[in-house]
Amino acid sequence: MPAFMLRSSLIRIVLASFASIMPLARADDPPCPSQIAAGAPGGLPPSGPGNSAPTAPGVSAGSRAPAAGATNAGGATQELTQKLAAGGNVDITSDLATLGADGKITLSGNVHVHQGDRDIQAEQVQYDSNNRSLRSDSHIDYQDPVLHVAGAGGSYSETGGAEFHGAQFDLRQRAARGTAQEMSLTPAGTLKLKGVTFTTCPRLDKSWQIKADSIVLDTQEKLGTGRDAEVEFMGVPLMYLPWASFPLSSERKSGFLFPGIGNTSTNGLQLSVPYYWNIAPNFDLTFEPILYSKAGADLGGEMRFLTESQRGALEWNYLPDDRTFGGSRSRVLLTDVAELPDDWRLNLSAENVSDTSYFEDFSQGPEGASTPFLDRRATLTYRSEHWSIDGEAQQYQTIDYTLLQPDRPYAEVPRLAVDSDYTFGPGGLLHYGFASEVVNFEHSEAPSVVTTGWRADIMPQVSLDMSGPGYFVRPAFAWRATQYELQTLGPGQLERSPSRTLPITSFDSGLVFERAAGSHDQRKLTLEPRILYVDVPYRDQVQLPVFDTALPDLNPVELFRTNRYVGSDRVSDANQVSAGLTSRVLDALDGRQFVSATIGQTYYFETPRVVVPGEVPASGKRSDFVAQLALTAFQDWSAETDVQWDPENDRSERTNVHLQYKPAFNSVINFFYRYERFVSTQEIFEGVPQLIQQGFDQFELSGAWPIRKNWSIFARDVYSLRDPGVNHATELERFAGFEYRACCWRIRLGARRYVNNHDGSQNTGIWLQLELAGLSGVGSASDAFLTDEIRGYMPPESTNIRAQGPLRSIW
Repeated sequence: MPAFMLRSSLIRIVLASFASIMPLARADDPPCPSQIAAGAPGGLPPSGPGNSAPTAPGVSAGSRAPAAGATNAGGATQELTQKLAAGGNVDITSDLATLGADGKITLSGNVHVHQGDRDIQAEQVQYDSNNRSLRSDSHIDYQDPVLHVAGAGGSYSETGGAEFHGAQFDLRQRAARGTAQEMSLTPAGTLKLKGVTFTTCPRLDKSWQIKADSIVLDTQEKLGTGRDAEVEFMGVPLMYLPWASFPLSSERKSGFLFPGIGNTSTNGLQLSVPYYWNIAPNFDLTFEPILYSKAGADLGGEMRFLTESQRGALEWNYLPDDRTFGGSRSRVLLTDVAELPDDWRLNLSAENVSDTSYFEDFSQGPEGASTPFLDRRATLTYRSEHWSIDGEAQQYQTIDYTLLQPDRPYAEVPRLAVDSDYTFGPGGLLHYGFASEVVNFEHSEAPSVVTTGWRADIMPQVSLDMSGPGYFVRPAFAWRATQYELQTLGPGQLERSPSRTLPITSFDSGLVFERAAGSHDQRKLTLEPRILYVDVPYRDQVQLPVFDTALPDLNPVELFRTNRYVGSDRVSDANQVSAGLTSRVLDALDGRQFVSATIGQTYYFETPRVVVPGEVPASGKRSDFVAQLALTAFQDWSAETDVQWDPENDRSERTNVHLQYKPAFNSVINFFYRYERFVSTQEIFEGVPQLIQQGFDQFELSGAWPIRKNWSIFARDVYSLRDPGVNHATELERFAGFEYRACCWRIRLGARRYVNNHDGSQNTGIWLQLELAGLSGVGSASDAFLTDEIRGYMPPESTNIRAQGPLRSIW
């Protein structure tokens, strides 16, 4: 939904905030059943009392039984056919043909002229041999691959094209129609209309329409222009456009887009007048200035390019003088991917904001208070069958100003990783290779507070892969060596060149049992036990700094890793066995999964002694118990549950529950529960102990539901039952609204309240959005918002308006 809808504390109304008129001729239109009239392409009424089908390709003349008084019907029709045939194959049928003394031929009764991909039907047609033209003063129907026209009268010639008056027209390649007082179609494919109305609504539905003094549609250049255009909704004028230009296909075109208006409590009223510049077929730029009544002007924009070997985009926002902030503010985002010769690739991704409060003021939701870092990295990679090389420089901008300086991430400038993997023997029985990495870690607080320096890590490894139907056995051995060369020493760091070497031995094995299940053997039931033994001797690693290593959440995937840490600064000592059991219920024909259940635990022969700072050492002989349950495709119900249970203290460490009821793609109800036990850790900052509490206890309800024909409601409520340092429950986000969806338009009204600041302050917004199908992708932003916020929701396909090519909605 529009950004100002998401962060305003006042009422915000979008009155047809059209992203552009560009989609007029290429938006995805609703296939309204009533828009297609039986027997008439494009929804126009049949062309007359009779509807004779074209004769076979070629030149042929047919006449039904001539009426009394007919003059040389067959000869006249044959002469007309021969004259027209010079321009291409012609088929003509009529009930009566009359040759006048002036050389004009009059065809009467169910006249049907077919030439190439053009069809003309009328009750009476007069042919003038002097200018080789057809004319009808009664009802006439014209069709070609682009257009279908029914007029009160008109003419057609090979050199002059076609003219109609009192016309109704349909565009054949999309659900759009209109009327014109006068209409002309040149042989070059240019359609000129005067006194025009245009809409994507069905016949007899005038919910919205465009009225224009004149419109020119160039079907060859696929370009349309209109003058003195007015957009009406329910008879009320919404917008006046003295001049408008739009493409007739998916091709892009330079020009001003529709302006956008809005209001925010932080920045006041806002007006956007974007301009799109189609520099080249593979290069475009959208200049999107926004004027805020409080903050001033934002000179934003986006530039994109695409070549055979490279693609990228640059987005920016720049406020020279934010009066509420007291200075300039900016945001820049660069992404680029370049495919280089010989399997090399270069990735660039970097984002920067001028200040840590930028997202709180300009974000589109609660993410403004939950964006801790902005990533900046350049990566050069090489991939082949046996080798992998990554050269990288990475840095972060810290946005979360509540984070202590020593806890902010390190910059890796540079990082070089080289891995290899080879096989030997029948079926790749023997695997051997190595993983290696060299990194220089720098920190914004160096040289006074934190440890910085280089780390080199290498791990050659060899393994056997003995697997077959229903089993696998994989013994493996590795040797890991890590060396540090430190430049600055933080608190407690005494050695400048600490190192660590150790062997890693593992034995991984598993079985898969299957049997048919169900009354007709339509199901397949599996039982999949797995055991991993790991032996790693203890090494004292207290003097090894922690640059990028952490203890991840325990789950069945982490249960079967040889190191319980992520990163190279710690290797856990281990003399342990991890055991797990998975069972699935599958469809016997296509393998679709209905139920999956996994349980697992690690048993320690020796209790691990290696820890990272802040970690509580293990004291028992067993790890936490982990379990997962996934239920899908069970009478519109699905469920996912993850549990990490501490058997020593008989309590849950982490629980996630998701229950969903989804009887249709646009009907869904979700329940979430997320829990992580609150723990307190003590960290030293500038010699002062700091007590840090982490954890969460939240639930969420969300849903979207059609309540009656064309009406739907949607809602979401995220509630924190407990927050660190807060003794009461907190509402994190709440929104509710409804939608009325007609065939060619829809309207949404909603209200939203959410946390947008690190101090817990909240904003409230009320928004109204009108969307006219076929005019623009006005609803695409709100559709994306709802699909993100309400898991499983999909907007009805009947009015699913996609984003319009490179032009994104303003708000």
